[in-house]
Amino acid sequence: MHFFDPITDFIFIEHEAEAADVIFIPGGPCGEIALHAAELYHQGYAPLLIPSGKHSILDPVYRGAQSPEKYRGREFPTEADFFSTILLDQDVPSSCIRPERQATFTYENAIYTRKLTDALGLTIRTAILSCQAYHARRALLYYQALFPDTKILVSPTVTQGIRKEDWFLKPESIDAILMEVEHCGSQFHEIIKKYPDYAIPVH
Repeated sequence: MHFFDPITDFIFIEHEAEAADVIFIPGGPCGEIALHAAELYHQGYAPLLIPSGKHSILDPVYRGAQSPEKYRGREFPTEADFFSTILLDQDVPSSCIRPERQATFTYENAIYTRKLTDALGLTIRTAILSCQAYHARRALLYYQALFPDTKILVSPTVTQGIRKEDWFLKPESIDAILMEVEHCGSQFHEIIKKYPDYAIPVH
């Protein structure tokens, strides 16, 4: 056992997929999570996909910065449109895609996704979260905070070469993981203070 195993166990989460009402896709530059969501759709896990994201608050113009290579350098109106393009290219029907185009960071992905599902009159009993593997814990915490009555299953995809098995061997991966740990503390101050009696379920 390594001293950093608790960090690994905390950050990297993965659940076995099962039938769900929707697949959530939180914003970001990595198209692999949309490809994975398309696979889940074609495997029959959920009939609806909600890609979320406007653009990063650090960059007002969204470009497909990460793989798959065919999307790199192309400009898209929003991250949600980037993901939607990938889903459509993977033969996911447009009628099954409900993009959310306002969020500029992960908490807003969850907030605006909840506003969208409420506006559509949807009851989400079970959802699959298709996210980056190293971003899984923080994304799950945010979506659980906004969907407290929903069973959320994390179905992650390795991106940017950051893997559970060897993140501690590469300086850039170490920085990314430890920053995620910091964010899981710093970004939840107000949420926890606002809801002191709210216990976030872990499925």
